[in-house]
Amino acid sequence: MSHVTDTIIKTMSSDNVGIVANQWGLAKGTIVFDHIVLVEDIPMGHKVALENIRVGEDVIRYGQVIGIATQDIPQGAWVNETIIRIPEPPDLDEIIYEKPTGREMEPLPGYTFEGFRNADGSVGTKNVLGITISVQCVAGVTNFITDKIKKELLPNYPNVDDVVTFTHGYGCGVAIEAPAAIIPIRTIQNIARNPNFGDEVMIIGLGCEKLRPERLMPVSESTSNHNSILYLQDEAYEGFETMVVAIMEMAEKHLKRLNLRRRETCPASDLVVGMQCGGSDAFSGLTGNPAAGYAADLIVRAGGTVMFSEVTEVRDAIHLLISRAVNEKVAQALKNEMAWYDQYLEAGSADRSANTTPGNKRGGLSNIVEKALGSIAKSGTCPIVDVLGPGERVRTKGLNFLATPAGDFVCGTLQLAAGMNVHVFITGRGTPYGLSMVPVVKVSSNTKLSNRWFDLIDFDAGPIANGQSSIEEMGWQLFNLILEVASGHKKVATDRLGLYNDLVLFNPGPLT
Repeated sequence: MSHVTDTIIKTMSSDNVGIVANQWGLAKGTIVFDHIVLVEDIPMGHKVALENIRVGEDVIRYGQVIGIATQDIPQGAWVNETIIRIPEPPDLDEIIYEKPTGREMEPLPGYTFEGFRNADGSVGTKNVLGITISVQCVAGVTNFITDKIKKELLPNYPNVDDVVTFTHGYGCGVAIEAPAAIIPIRTIQNIARNPNFGDEVMIIGLGCEKLRPERLMPVSESTSNHNSILYLQDEAYEGFETMVVAIMEMAEKHLKRLNLRRRETCPASDLVVGMQCGGSDAFSGLTGNPAAGYAADLIVRAGGTVMFSEVTEVRDAIHLLISRAVNEKVAQALKNEMAWYDQYLEAGSADRSANTTPGNKRGGLSNIVEKALGSIAKSGTCPIVDVLGPGERVRTKGLNFLATPAGDFVCGTLQLAAGMNVHVFITGRGTPYGLSMVPVVKVSSNTKLSNRWFDLIDFDAGPIANGQSSIEEMGWQLFNLILEVASGHKKVATDRLGLYNDLVLFNPGPLT
């Protein structure tokens, strides 16, 4: 339980630092907690020493060690990355799994949304024609024709929301049989299976690429007899215009079928929600992420699926997650994904400390340990039922960990491949990030950002910081907003403004 004064937030009783909540920061000489005098100006979101901390002693936030003091820090001083060093990450071999003994979550029946039911049982929250490619060589042609489809064909099919294109840099000049190649390949395969496409996906290929379009096409009853693949090198095409005509004809067939889709009432158990944070600040772990975590618990209680990701933003808090694994197998899978990423970073002469950005630090996050402890709050409190490798598709309802890099675009791409139909994105510093294929609910961790970006933020979790609202109240509000967005009743800012990022593959494999 956080202790909140007008100006300082202390998360746990054992913490020896607090967070400045005042949006303008606090000036030197300000008295907090009735007796602590600030010895310097401290910006909003940054840490103040609540007691004297000697060199070599632990700096504690969230009841956990986030750093080691590299000099004596007096009470009332500004505690930031320049005067603390990062502690060692938890040793994976030393973390012992013990099955959770807490009570089971009470089911939450009766909640529904209006979605597009697919033949495989999945449910879409949008109705879009998806066009993907097998190789970057055809990206220019595909983008050109997609614009033409939107202008000339889409207006004739009012029940279709959009035409979206997934272009990427893969497909040629790659060691396609290398073990790590499975990650980008299955990512492209599974994006084509996203429920918002309703099995109506087109693939544009060149003809000489290593990654064959047939390998990417989803196999289902509704697509097996459709003409959904086109090679630009096909000798039937004489010049660019014939290619354009052929792709337009193919698109029209798909649009006609998509136009027949209708929303129907679906249980909340059909939600597949991806939780992600980016441009985080010190408030993310106090407001936005905990509110998202509470909403995540409500979705799981309603029978739905939630995934959280970002390995480097979990690694330093993995000891807190292992105990939430539903069984030993899931606990070991969590460790395995952490170990794989440790080795991946080491091979690139990097480590997890490279994660924390200049913007994170300006927002009060001193290092990746502090960031990770706040990041995992968006996973809520439910047991972790499964662990997915990058590019894999969700197999089990409930709370899933999807192992992804922390980069916003790569993480979002992999969550799309996992089958999410709603994205919740929490930010403290602000980012216009958006995806065209699923609605992205943008949550701000502080009201200062929400007020400044009033037309880019969908939900302000800032009132938690000053005690105006509780995490529970904000969690319920966010849960209800997710249902409204999933139903198409409310349009998120990124869709209203058309702000969409490119998808980005995670490719740890070699190029040839």
